[in-house]
Amino acid sequence: MTAPETLAAFLKPTQLLDWQHPAILDFVGTTTAADTCPRDRAVSLYYAVRDQVRYDPYACSPDPRSVQASAVLEARRGYCVGKAVLLAAAARAAEIPSRLGFADVRNHLSTPRLLELMGTDIFHYHGFAELWIEDRWLKATPAFNLELCTRFGVAPLEFNGTVDSIFHAFDGDGRQHMEYLSYYPPAADVPLEALFDCYRRCYPKLFAVPGNDCQDSVAQDVGWLASST
Repeated sequence: MTAPETLAAFLKPTQLLDWQHPAILDFVGTTTAADTCPRDRAVSLYYAVRDQVRYDPYACSPDPRSVQASAVLEARRGYCVGKAVLLAAAARAAEIPSRLGFADVRNHLSTPRLLELMGTDIFHYHGFAELWIEDRWLKATPAFNLELCTRFGVAPLEFNGTVDSIFHAFDGDGRQHMEYLSYYPPAADVPLEALFDCYRRCYPKLFAVPGNDCQDSVAQDVGWLASST
């Protein structure tokens, strides 16, 4: 059981979890009903973030706005951390305590282009949200939108507000999908310095200055992600 005064820290707005931004308040207001229970509000927000914001790993950049909730919502695209931040911020706007979870995972189904840029199939600091529902923390991973899952033959992650929602170990055809290697301590805010330092060290080709030649070429090579939701 977490004390109420401790939970208060997981309801505060921050520069990156900027849930008081008008766009986020409007998003939450049109997605949830104030008279519903926290679990129902959390589930509604999960699906809205999952499917209304397109997953794009190439959105990973040194620009802090890539992990700022209002900016991700405005762009309607983001990678796992950005989408997790948006869900966490929206939950706080709906009076649901939230925090951010991170893990190192091995993605067995990455595209050749992404593997080339990353230089590895290990995704360091993969992000998800943790929501406080009915006196416990639940993991919720809104990264892969439904359309993307359909294209890749991967079952979309569901969330019912009762059990954790994390990536499947295998896809629908029995192939290895996502392997969780290790977890980082959960955080009330984005550990921006540690996160970006890790990306600079581990993904120097992918985590480049926005607008450089590498990212321009990447932008032309994302047909498998290109359609909007």
